Amino acid sequence: MKKCLRGALAALLCLCLFGSVLCLPAAAEPSVSAACAVVMDADSGKIVWAKNADTRHAMASTTKIMTALVALRLAELDRPIEVSPQAVGIEGSSVYLYPGEKLSLEELLYAMLLESANDAAAAIAIALSGSVEAFATEMNTCAAEMGLTNTHFTNPHGLWDEDHYTTAAELAHITRAAMAFPAFRTMVATYKKTIPLNQTEGVRLLINHNKLLKLSPDVIGVKTGYTKKSGRCLVSAAERDGITLIAVTLNAPDDWQDHLQMLDYGFSRLTHYAFGAAGELRYTLPVAGGEPDYVTLFNTAPLAVTLPADAPPPELRVDLPRFLYAPVTANAQLGQICCVSGGEVVASSPLVAAFAVDRVPVKMGFWARLGRLLGIC
Repeated sequence: MKKCLRGALAALLCLCLFGSVLCLPAAAEPSVSAACAVVMDADSGKIVWAKNADTRHAMASTTKIMTALVALRLAELDRPIEVSPQAVGIEGSSVYLYPGEKLSLEELLYAMLLESANDAAAAIAIALSGSVEAFATEMNTCAAEMGLTNTHFTNPHGLWDEDHYTTAAELAHITRAAMAFPAFRTMVATYKKTIPLNQTEGVRLLINHNKLLKLSPDVIGVKTGYTKKSGRCLVSAAERDGITLIAVTLNAPDDWQDHLQMLDYGFSRLTHYAFGAAGELRYTLPVAGGEPDYVTLFNTAPLAVTLPADAPPPELRVDLPRFLYAPVTANAQLGQICCVSGGEVVASSPLVAAFAVDRVPVKMGFWARLGRLLGIC
């Protein structure tokens, strides 16, 4: 009996030890140094965790996320930009641009996002809008279009101004919009880059200030910031198991650790479900009077969703007729496929015809032809 009991206890101990590896408990709720903080699910834009997320605060150089977003909306990456004398010698971080130096918008964006160059931000603003002030108006227009009510910009670089502010939540929304641009995602994930040096054979070496790119394999960007009055500001993005998170801290003395803690917590609170990329889910319907006598349908959008970890797992629901009548037009929407969780549709995609189906002419018999000829039928 004692041997059996010892065996059972040993088995239970093994189960606990190995089970702790396979089924990790949810991360503890963050305890951060930041005055304001937020973690957002980038796919849905929903807040996962927050601390003073709607409190207005200075944002320092995280401003440059909006600067990049507006620039990418206004111009192509290969647009040549001649550096205005007004952009040279701007206070703070700099790549020491020369008056009249010519660089592409892409090169200036790299300088601004990796080295946090204030002169690059000013050069972009003046070239695209005519002045720093006019570009700030473009930034505020963009914020208004996004429905942001607690964000206001007076410059493209983030140097202190009492009328230059945002909130952790709204800065996360700005970052989410910027991350929708593949070029922006590439830039903020880049650790090292070189750009030309004033039309010479020399180059400028740009090193990304975001240490999280080295501290975590999950991190894919985004931007640091600091002034004495704003404190340390940081925006990060990370990907794990199909989930993309955006984390923001404003005035955070220990921002690197804040973000690592916040991101771990965010990932523990979400589960990603992927049912198929666009075109992967296929269904067949019979087509009456058609040649061929069937049609294949496919989903036009990816069917994937990120949900709270405690939400009911989603199920697929396919809404289609039992059959169709010919003709069928290629790419016609004929149904819908949905992910349903807890009775709510959380993701959906149209189902469209993969090809056209023609109507087959009906051959009439003798009496039918005679009746049509005599006008009887």
